[in-house]
Amino acid sequence: MTLGIVWSPIVPLWALALAALAAILVAGLLVASRSRGAWWRVAAMALALMALANPVFTQEDRDPLQSVVAVVLDRSASQSLADRTRMTEEAKAAIERSFARSPGFEVRWIDAGASDGQTDGTHLFEALRQGLSDVPAERIGGAILVTDGQVHDVPAQASAIGFTAPVHALVTGRSTDRDRRVVLTQTPRFGIVQQSQTVGFRIEDNGTGGAVAQAAVTISRDGEVVERRTVTTGTTTNVSVQITHAGANIVEIEVDGLPGELTPINNRAVVVIDGIREKLRVLLVSGEPHAGERTWRNLLKSDAGVDLVHFTILRPPEKQDGTPINELSLIAFPTRELFQIKIREFDLIIFDRYAQQGVLPLIYFENIARYVRNGGALLIAAGPEHATSASINDTPLESILPAAPTGEVMERPFHARVSDQGRRHPVTRSLPGMVAEGNPQWSRWFRLIESRQPAQGATTVMDGPDQRPVLMLTRQGEGRVALLLSDHIWLWARGYEGGGPHLELLRRLSHWLMKEPELEEESLRLAVRGRQLAVELQTMAERPETVTLTRPSGDSLTVSMQDAEPGLWRGQVDITELGLWRAQAGRLTRLINVGPPNPREFTDVTSTTRLLEPLVRATGGGLWRISETGSLSIPRIVPTRSASSLRGEDWMGIRQRDASVVRGIGILPAFAGLLGLVLMLGALTAVWAREGR
Repeated sequence: MTLGIVWSPIVPLWALALAALAAILVAGLLVASRSRGAWWRVAAMALALMALANPVFTQEDRDPLQSVVAVVLDRSASQSLADRTRMTEEAKAAIERSFARSPGFEVRWIDAGASDGQTDGTHLFEALRQGLSDVPAERIGGAILVTDGQVHDVPAQASAIGFTAPVHALVTGRSTDRDRRVVLTQTPRFGIVQQSQTVGFRIEDNGTGGAVAQAAVTISRDGEVVERRTVTTGTTTNVSVQITHAGANIVEIEVDGLPGELTPINNRAVVVIDGIREKLRVLLVSGEPHAGERTWRNLLKSDAGVDLVHFTILRPPEKQDGTPINELSLIAFPTRELFQIKIREFDLIIFDRYAQQGVLPLIYFENIARYVRNGGALLIAAGPEHATSASINDTPLESILPAAPTGEVMERPFHARVSDQGRRHPVTRSLPGMVAEGNPQWSRWFRLIESRQPAQGATTVMDGPDQRPVLMLTRQGEGRVALLLSDHIWLWARGYEGGGPHLELLRRLSHWLMKEPELEEESLRLAVRGRQLAVELQTMAERPETVTLTRPSGDSLTVSMQDAEPGLWRGQVDITELGLWRAQAGRLTRLINVGPPNPREFTDVTSTTRLLEPLVRATGGGLWRISETGSLSIPRIVPTRSASSLRGEDWMGIRQRDASVVRGIGILPAFAGLLGLVLMLGALTAVWAREGR
């Protein structure tokens, strides 16, 4: 119970001040003149002023409030190393027993630091602020942190924590912890495809007293080892890595472990280099002029990323019209330069209705076949000449083409349909206008070059009447070949009968030939979408392989895949850790880095007091290693009110606050009601009685 008095004037303060001034002047005159009853009049005026000031007596019923203490338990990944989890649980139990002997505190347990797949590092003070956000600062008696000391949001000033009370730290782990890690010193973000970039790194050993050692390092790109070398710890090493494809090239640097180290997780660092293609070089050789010749040229010239070299055979060698050579305006076809000297510089070679007319010697076709087997790309767009003795099939290219012609040409209307295999193939899957059954919603073609049984390994992705092949794909060595057995795709480009998806089909076809990753028949892809990791499996098989994900910490899980489209399966999992995730499905492997390339949580995992000590000392708190010798030692908790010291060798002080909450209040105005009337009448009566003597 608390008694008090408050003033609640019934007139404005300025009026009360004027009245008080007037009363003082009158009182002074009365006293100075020594008139009869002067002091009684002064007392009456004082009571009148008191009535105007309106004093109110209050009586408050208060209940004392317990001081709030926050105990923050570090649940970060580094706390799971060695026996730190056991230390944390034993420390929690000891703190509970200690507070049980001091019932004047409200203890708030806060689990912090566990990865949510979004936050980089251990953020204990952010969790502390959130856990005490509904508590007034004057109720907070202190905070206790149970952590390995690797905290990444330690405030620079003690005032930033939001309260004036001690912060104590109980540090798990041991000062003798040792660990090896990879530190990146040079991390390029971009690189030109088929060129090299330099990655710099340094191997550091913590807890070894600065001893220099030799360490074996493995450098991998997209999961494939590209180099192994031995380096000296503490020195910077540079390694050259070739960028093999467009998009993310994930370079891993992994070092052999240090004997007795805490964890091998940070023995690996990741650099993500985005590959950028220079212009693709395409050689287009057109045979006799025809209506669809410009379809290929327009398609390739419309792509700013393509550098096109186009030749058209307008004057075959057998054509004799008597025109002198020096008067011909046509340039000579540089066959030797293109097909012998510079053939490896092209990413794709296209023969559009080309007939063997003696322009190219057979030796050049052997060069083209060798170029394909060594990783090149070849597209044959066939016309009626493909069914004659001048067919390009009657050259050394026969060994790499997906099918041989029968010599027959079908010339009647038909719809080119996506085959059963084509529905699962990324080149033709979900082409605009295709339907599940019946004819697709695109125009007809009127010529088809018939072919024999496809060669082994060839895939027919589009067919015509009686399942005759229209578009076939095959792999030869490290290269790829496509055979289009109709020269009427230009009808789609001209919009005949509504046209068809020629741009999309030819774009996909050329990109498949040039090995764009998104058009691989068998591929595994990963993508980060918000707080989830999306997994996509492209396969030509009826059923997908089991997809296994490996988290950065080494734990594995199986992904539940759903049939999204023919040949395409999708699944997703929640992101619970930052770092390098690995997906595997059969022989397919895919890597993706979630968050920063090297998460702070595993940059340094050794136990330390260095980061927390300045803040702890500034708040008057203490810092103890709780298991340096193997046995747990928890300082006892001592309640304090005004002690100058808040820590000792074996104790930690927690402030007991005098906070309380008002449960009820009573109010008694001194000059209100009967009491006020009696006081005023009593004063006036006393003045009248004194003057009436």
